[in-house]
Amino acid sequence: MSATALGVEGAFVLASPVWPDERGFFREWFKRSALEELGVDLTVAQANLSTSTRDVVRGLHYSVAPEGQAKLVTCAFGTLLDVLVDVREGSPTFGALATVELAADAERAVFLPAGVAHGFCVTSDLAALCYLLSSPYNAPMELEIDPFDPAIGVPWPLSGPARVSDKDRGAPSLAARRAAGELPRYRA
Repeated sequence: MSATALGVEGAFVLASPVWPDERGFFREWFKRSALEELGVDLTVAQANLSTSTRDVVRGLHYSVAPEGQAKLVTCAFGTLLDVLVDVREGSPTFGALATVELAADAERAVFLPAGVAHGFCVTSDLAALCYLLSSPYNAPMELEIDPFDPAIGVPWPLSGPARVSDKDRGAPSLAARRAAGELPRYRA
């Protein structure tokens, strides 16, 4: 497994071989020792699976839970654009945006440190995203930022109108969350 740093402090694209044959393919997408070599201790507290159809935009979501919430995500079916935005107050890359194309049959997974906002857009007819989380979902601590905030400028690869939840559509801008003191703090 190899790692490539993204433009968001502490975030990586992890690559592992894909072994295809006439039955399909096999891929090892999480290996604790590979993350530990990067200085990351990801204790998995919850695993999620999300399915969505083309042009669904989910995010930008983050947690302000005191224990933080790091994520490791990969595409299990279809294709999508994964999006990270550094919303951690005091981070050397605050406001930085990174995007990674993920596909079920490709070698990539993305590690997001605690406090980084996450979203994605489905680019195939159907896609499934798998998440490993370092802390469990805690509704009062889970916040969102407008995925179409022009100050962030996410280049969503839409082929038609975006399909977005009411909660995400009505989410405040990054500037509004910052002004309200609703952003996580960077932990070096």
